Amino acid sequence: MVKKVIDLNKTVYELCNEYPELKEILAQIGFVDIVKPGMLATAGRFMTIPKGATLKKIDLEKIKQNFAEHGFEIKNS
Repeated sequence: MVKKVIDLNKTVYELCNEYPELKEILAQIGFVDIVKPGMLATAGRFMTIPKGATLKKIDLEKIKQNFAEHGFEIKNS
């Protein structure tokens, strides 16, 4: 099985292109705007998950835990 590794330095746009299922996971965590048409292509191009977490006041540890539950590994945060 291929390991799914998330680099938190990459933009949300890059990560969602690499792992399309991330979009839905992020929406469930609280990044509800990510599923709006055009948001990924605009804000997602410069927004990283840590920046978005700060903006949305979502605990980064909660996000990392959620990713782990979905089989993702976090690379150097």
